[in-house]
Amino acid sequence: MNSVSGPHSPAPIKLKPIQSLKTSTPGSLRTLTGRAVVLLSLVAVTGCKFLPGGEKKAEDEKKEQAIPVEVATIQRGPIESTLKSSWYLEAEQEIRVLARTSNRLRELLVEEGSEVKKDQVLARLEDHEQRTSLAKAQNQLAKMKAEFERLESLYTQKLVSEQAFTDMKFELRQLELTVEDAARQLEYTEVKAPISGTITRRLIKLGDLVSNNQHLFDMVDFESIVAYVAVPDRNLVQLRIGQPARITTTALPGRQFEGFIKRISPIVEARTGTVKVTIGVMNNELLRPGMYVEVEIVLETKTDALLISKRALVYDSDQLFVYRLKPERRVERLLIVPALTDKLNIEPASGFAEGDQIVVAGHTGLKDGALVRLPDDPDPKDEEKKVGTGTAAQQAENKKTSTPAS
Repeated sequence: MNSVSGPHSPAPIKLKPIQSLKTSTPGSLRTLTGRAVVLLSLVAVTGCKFLPGGEKKAEDEKKEQAIPVEVATIQRGPIESTLKSSWYLEAEQEIRVLARTSNRLRELLVEEGSEVKKDQVLARLEDHEQRTSLAKAQNQLAKMKAEFERLESLYTQKLVSEQAFTDMKFELRQLELTVEDAARQLEYTEVKAPISGTITRRLIKLGDLVSNNQHLFDMVDFESIVAYVAVPDRNLVQLRIGQPARITTTALPGRQFEGFIKRISPIVEARTGTVKVTIGVMNNELLRPGMYVEVEIVLETKTDALLISKRALVYDSDQLFVYRLKPERRVERLLIVPALTDKLNIEPASGFAEGDQIVVAGHTGLKDGALVRLPDDPDPKDEEKKVGTGTAAQQAENKKTSTPAS
């Protein structure tokens, strides 16, 4: 048998002759069999390293695999910092219209949903009693004026005492007040709107006997709708009257309403550490009291800020990190300190420049200094297949050219 020699040939192994099985005991037979198995295993393991492709396979196992990721380029654009809060809408001018005199309702001029102006007549009561009372008071006043004029003439002639003249003057004034009161009671038979707004509820019917102070209507001025929100005291220095705000509600999906800061409370609530801020609504047509709304106050706006997509953020122990791509297709893990934040982007305080490429997908489990591959980069497995195919083709060509012609 010819021996195999070469730089990678295994060292020759000397085998001891195996004794005849006839003279072997069962114990010695098991010992010999075990030694043979171990010996064959060593030969197999040692020989694998020198088989064709064995070293290449070991190198492939040690080669670092590139992690596929997606990146986005840092660009400049607008961003704004906002403060969000939620609460119910309320109407600052929500009025209960009460009767100011008593009588039967004879005319009803409005219904629920009617829009009215201030001092517009909403209903009329029967006014016979009030007109009679006014007429009596006016008649007594006329009589008293005539007596007062006669007494005043006598007083100028020193024919009556000053006490009698003074008493008559006070009685005249008392009757004048009685006439004014009777005229007011007659005026109260017309129920008028105390504010401009909308009738939201009617509680009386035509022909009802109305008593003094009875609840007749509810009115709301929808232009006075506001939202009261609690703002943390640390943001107080960022607030000002007239500051813009945005209002949304689940009752009207897809709609956004413009608002503004109408008032800022001068005190901080000690128990919650918040400040009461009143948000007004501009050009309100659809919002109604009682709606639950989301209020977003615009604290600061920048038009030319560096923008990093929030898709790139990695959260670790209450800190924010991103992975930036380096030229050699490796990434570096960087701490990011936000300057401004909105729904989609974040502006870093420092440490980044326009044009930097930041990993936005595939960063789960990514480590600092890791080798990465972009979607447009060639797949290493495809490259290896191409190299292998090319080598095999070259070997076949070489073999074909080296074979002598028959």
